[in-house]
Amino acid sequence: MLLNVEKRGDSLSIIIPQEIATNLNIDDGDVLYLTKTPNGYEISAFDPDFAEMMEITDRGIEKYRNALIELAK
Repeated sequence: MLLNVEKRGDSLSIIIPQEIATNLNIDDGDVLYLTKTPNGYEISAFDPDFAEMMEITDRGIEKYRNALIELAK
């Protein structure tokens, strides 16, 4: 799919077709993430840094499950 690039002030912008915006579950004002990949760049609504933090959190919860249960009492 080709997207047109337009100058807006000192920046460049692209227009995302509504069908793609719906598939990405994004709307006006949402934040998108640009990730460098071996094949170029990927634009998504998925935050890879947040996902990594959640994986670390899940491992900590699993490791200290009993202690967290006791603290919750």
